[in-house]
Amino acid sequence: MIAVKQDDIPEETLNYIEVASMGDSDALKVGEPAIAIGNALGYGLSVTTGVVSAVDRKLDQDSVSGTFIQTDAAINPGNSGGALLNINGEVIGINSNKIGGTAVEGMGYAIPISAARPIIEDLMNKTTRTAVAEDERGYLGISGISVSPEDAFYYSLPEGVYVSSVTDGSAAEKGGMLKDDIITAIEGTTVSTMDEFQKELAYYAAGETITIEVQRLSGNSYNTINLTITLDDKSVLEDE
Repeated sequence: MIAVKQDDIPEETLNYIEVASMGDSDALKVGEPAIAIGNALGYGLSVTTGVVSAVDRKLDQDSVSGTFIQTDAAINPGNSGGALLNINGEVIGINSNKIGGTAVEGMGYAIPISAARPIIEDLMNKTTRTAVAEDERGYLGISGISVSPEDAFYYSLPEGVYVSSVTDGSAAEKGGMLKDDIITAIEGTTVSTMDEFQKELAYYAAGETITIEVQRLSGNSYNTINLTITLDDKSVLEDE
């Protein structure tokens, strides 16, 4: 329920929600039962069954690489992100319908829960935030452009937001940000484009102090630097 506020869920629905138990994907054996649940094709809750066809299946295709659980339980569009369960109802993986393609029968893939667990724990420990009203938002005081994957490849740049200018006296300047820095994360959340950067910054109010990760060129390589910056009120920038 990461993306849904509990206050927005009717009480009668909350009464039916239970916390899923985590299994051990590292202990899986080929031939064990596998159960995939999700919202196949958007028709509502669906359940398909099969077996674990392979463990530690390495894939590198369609811009996806990693190690996965392979199953013959049908995983269709809408199941992606749903749980892959063992016979005890424990979560052993996160379904993915994008890996393997649509022309293949009986070859579904899931991210092992052992690989997903650190991400889940990180999300659980994060403070839930909502976007700040526009007149209360914090401002950094930079101009920037996205570093596309193509630019990153051709020019050997990190993906992120290239800082094309820093406003004099701004929060960014006071916090040590420099022209030509490349912003890659805000408070631990990766940002790869200017749009992602602006959306993430909208969660923080003027006066809040945040950590912004930048890549800074030093010689022939980029170094990671974490800047602690107290955001300005918009009026401060307008007065400059």
